[in-house]
Amino acid sequence: MPGKQPLDFSKQVINLARRRGVLRPKDLAPHGIARTFLQRLVRSGAIERVGRGLYVVSGADLGEKQTLAEASRLLPNGVICLLSALQFHGFTTQTARQVWIAIPPKAWRPRNPTVPLRIVYMNPSVHRVGVQTHKVRGVTVRVFSPAKTVVDCFKFRNRIGLDVALEALREGWRARLFTMDELERIARACRMNVVMRPYLEMLVA
Repeated sequence: MPGKQPLDFSKQVINLARRRGVLRPKDLAPHGIARTFLQRLVRSGAIERVGRGLYVVSGADLGEKQTLAEASRLLPNGVICLLSALQFHGFTTQTARQVWIAIPPKAWRPRNPTVPLRIVYMNPSVHRVGVQTHKVRGVTVRVFSPAKTVVDCFKFRNRIGLDVALEALREGWRARLFTMDELERIARACRMNVVMRPYLEMLVA
């Protein structure tokens, strides 16, 4: 882009990082900015490298939600699920040390992810059910709804434990994060209605 001065590029990169939350070098190409400007800004302290190929504005609040944003940038078709979704919606005592994210069986996955990922493979028909979109640090993050997350907890109870599934059901119901109709509809769509029926009956007894 002729006529642009280095200072202009620096401001543009910083503004882009603020808007996106997590910036990747390839995000600069549509704006005609060389990737070398990222390194200059890292050296000046204006931008921080938080992972391989992932940059944020210095001083950005890093934490659980930042990690979800980074994971979603790596796998834009993935959906935050199970323990990470429970934590996102705030109805569990469990702490997710990795980002649990669901993708279809044949979907691409990064070989050396910049954040710790726990990949869960789901059939496309189930992967499409109960998806919500949220903006986290300027990044679009796809998360399963509370009801879908509870159903998934029962579906994958052998991986996370039945006690976690029961806690999710109990606490989600107490917090009114879903209705019984919604829960039963999603359970049928995921073929978990028979497994969950006794627990649902106890819940409303």
